[in-house]
Amino acid sequence: MAGKKNRVPGKKVRCPGGYLAFAPDPLPPELDWTPILVSALSDADRLIGRLAGEGGKLPNPHLLMRPFLAREAVLSSRIEGTQATLGELLADEAGASVKRSPHELREVANYVAALEYGLRRLKKLPLSLRLIREVHGKLMTGVRGNVATPGEFRRSQNWIGQAGSTPATATYIPPPPAEMKECLADLERFLHETVLPPLVQVALAHYQFEAIHPFLDGNGRVGRLLITLFLVERGILPTPLLYLSAFFEATRREYYDGLRGVSERGEWERWLGYFLNGVARQSEDALGRAERINRRLSAWRLGIAGISSRTPALLLERLSANPFQTVNKAALEMGMAFTTVQRAMEKLESLSIVTEVSGGKRDRVYCARALMDILEEPARLAP
Repeated sequence: MAGKKNRVPGKKVRCPGGYLAFAPDPLPPELDWTPILVSALSDADRLIGRLAGEGGKLPNPHLLMRPFLAREAVLSSRIEGTQATLGELLADEAGASVKRSPHELREVANYVAALEYGLRRLKKLPLSLRLIREVHGKLMTGVRGNVATPGEFRRSQNWIGQAGSTPATATYIPPPPAEMKECLADLERFLHETVLPPLVQVALAHYQFEAIHPFLDGNGRVGRLLITLFLVERGILPTPLLYLSAFFEATRREYYDGLRGVSERGEWERWLGYFLNGVARQSEDALGRAERINRRLSAWRLGIAGISSRTPALLLERLSANPFQTVNKAALEMGMAFTTVQRAMEKLESLSIVTEVSGGKRDRVYCARALMDILEEPARLAP
């Protein structure tokens, strides 16, 4: 076993320009199940199981999922250089005017739309190359990567490196298109046929997808989307409350070093340990946030229990999905008169549930700041 460690898990392919591209071997690799790795898997399994159990008990897990999904979109896009904040995304979604570039907001909103689309498609289509292409199409349509053939695997060589780099100066060159097709077919088979523990399977698949880099743009975001889609498809989670982008963003250097360590030195165990630690820490983090949000919402529901009108309670449900609300959009989507919704919002404001944050007399924007504070806390990286 020791002789097999640190073997590069792929082959170098010489391309017409003289540079060498990397084509990863089919999965799975031969793994050295050290006590540390077994312990990491046990820890991750236990904590994601607890998150799944508690998530299933939440009164409205699908509503609560929305701000977590938005947070994932912001952090996943930030890894790629987009600077939009969670507050800006949610305020824009609520119908408020936001100073951030519409292009950046569209990129982040597309991530939300792509994940929601993928979750719907899983009801009819397994996690597959077809689904991956469809999700990429939703992610990249109408944004700066739109020129990079949304929904289509690349037919030309790409590479990873600093802005302006060439294949000669790139830090990594994925397989050429011909070899890429074979690598993708192997990856699809691995998704369907392996008997490995699911968390190990998705960790290996995430590395493999990033190594193949099958699109001209958007590979990082699609690779992170696939983690969530996999966990839901396999029934590991009842609803997508766990997202790893917060962990990858907070440990960005370790993330890229881990991927590179596999490609260059076959350091699978190091990568798995890192990934499983991310699952464990983010499961704890998501559970803590979900529980605190739910406690806050429960307290607020008690606070308005004596009000005869149902409108404040309906607004509370909307706040659980998006802590930012405008009266205009809320009235339109609830099918109610503007004045009815405005009175209910003012009631929530008098109870310190929401605060008016726009400072204007028209098109006012309200925010449940207590919920945003929970959502915007930095990720917890230690047990």
